[in-house]
Amino acid sequence: MPNKAAVTATPTLALAPAAIAATAPAQDCCAPTEAQPRPGISLPPEPRLNLAAPEVGASVAIAALVADRTRAGILRMLADGPHCVCELAAALGERQNNVSMHLARLREAGLVRAIRHSGDARWMFYERDDERCAAAIATLEELLR
Repeated sequence: MPNKAAVTATPTLALAPAAIAATAPAQDCCAPTEAQPRPGISLPPEPRLNLAAPEVGASVAIAALVADRTRAGILRMLADGPHCVCELAAALGERQNNVSMHLARLREAGLVRAIRHSGDARWMFYERDDERCAAAIATLEELLR
């Protein structure tokens, strides 16, 4: 006969960290805690409630733009030189119209530019604008410093 406790036991669900935080009692952000500051870091004597919020709009826009897997793949592939949509789509396993849509977003941001093939004007190739990419990197570095 099976163990009755094993049959009636209900499984416990593992909560994600965000779910655990949502169920934990709220604490005052300024209440003293047992955690000690890192060596060499001095904490202010009281909360500074008059701090100005930093301007992070440009960093957020760049991060959102390159956070997409397809756009990140496109930017990485274009680091090696110009490619046409069909090459990018085949390498990324995406449909050409999807890659074109992502290229349009990258072009609007100035990170990519389109150039016509010199021998056959029907072919459009895309290349990275390295100066604009360097400016985007600098913007993200400023945020993460």
